[in-house]
Amino acid sequence: MTDRTQLLAPDVAFRPAERADAPSFAAALTRNRAYMRRWEPVRPDTFYTVEGQSARLTALLAERDAGRAMPWVLADADDRVIGAFTLSGIERGPFRNGRLGYWVDEGRAGRGLATAAVRAVCEAARDRLGLHRVEAATVTDNDPSGRVLAKAGFERIGTAPGYLHINARWRDHHLYQRLLHDDPPAG
Repeated sequence: MTDRTQLLAPDVAFRPAERADAPSFAAALTRNRAYMRRWEPVRPDTFYTVEGQSARLTALLAERDAGRAMPWVLADADDRVIGAFTLSGIERGPFRNGRLGYWVDEGRAGRGLATAAVRAVCEAARDRLGLHRVEAATVTDNDPSGRVLAKAGFERIGTAPGYLHINARWRDHHLYQRLLHDDPPAG
């Protein structure tokens, strides 16, 4: 465990993603492929391989190092990936905003882990990254994700037609935001 690891349950840790997580990501995404299909873009088969996840993590960690993203994982007691939470598109200046995306393993869904992790992301966005706002979007029929965001303090601010290409078609999304503080931008 790192100094940035939080226990969200006795057997579930929330920690920064690492390059070494590639095999675990490949296994988790393969295991959840059918479950997540209706909320995800169509992915090539290589996405579900260790090599595909290694390349994805390398790019994501480069974005982290540039200050434009922050990826975390949920890990079980054996440190296997059972979910991922990414704050991307981080902008500074007067906007101070990031976009949240996440998923939780089908076998762990409905246990409050996503809500706890989203709250942890927002805490880090406010306290460590100095962001003012976090935004998220859900496919309009993804009611469980909408409930997670509501429980984590997000408000629904609208609906965007044809927002993302999900499961082979352009899908409408509900848009959410959580304002983290009202302080002026720092530096």
